[in-house]
Amino acid sequence: MYQRIDGTQCQHIWLTGDLHGCYRLLMNKLNALKFNPYQDLLISVGDLIDRGPDSLKCLELIHQKWFFAIRGNHEQMAMDALEHQQLSLWALNGGAWFEEESAEAKAEARLLLLECHQLPYIIEVDTHSGVHVIAHADYPADSYHWQKEVDWHRVLWDRQRLSDHLEGKHSTITGADHFWFGHTPLKHRYDASNQHYIDTGAVFGGELTLVQLQ
Repeated sequence: MYQRIDGTQCQHIWLTGDLHGCYRLLMNKLNALKFNPYQDLLISVGDLIDRGPDSLKCLELIHQKWFFAIRGNHEQMAMDALEHQQLSLWALNGGAWFEEESAEAKAEARLLLLECHQLPYIIEVDTHSGVHVIAHADYPADSYHWQKEVDWHRVLWDRQRLSDHLEGKHSTITGADHFWFGHTPLKHRYDASNQHYIDTGAVFGGELTLVQLQ
């Protein structure tokens, strides 16, 4: 469930919000930032696929040494759909691209989605400025520690903590300096206590938010 990254050896570490197939937008952002794949690191908050134009290209990023991703609910949806051969719900939620691919591309996507079973639900990153914890929707506990058992379904889907923040009911999660989430598209990045929500709806015409952690 967990993965730990020692980021202190990297020059820069960037975190990207939900990609949803927006590969070209990401590449343009990285070029503008002068991202160096030999010295820098890019981490995704999950949801590489669905809705956007280049889901397969975004999936292929998991093979890059400079790229790390956590599992998003859309990866989970795709894995479940293929495992149970029930593609309709996935298609309704942005997965129609899969059936539109060529046979060769479908075969590649199947293999990549099998590899997504190895994606962690939570990444902990140690940086010069502190410890960052990244999960797709939420870290469903009031305190964090490495390898703590938490409900994986809530990690992928839960919006209750964000709803509480938006209603003015703020709470801090102890055990790390910062917690980063995607999942819920917002007009702007939202920060409350030591939690940060960075899905700014790139696939819906919003911004693709990239945050520098180091």
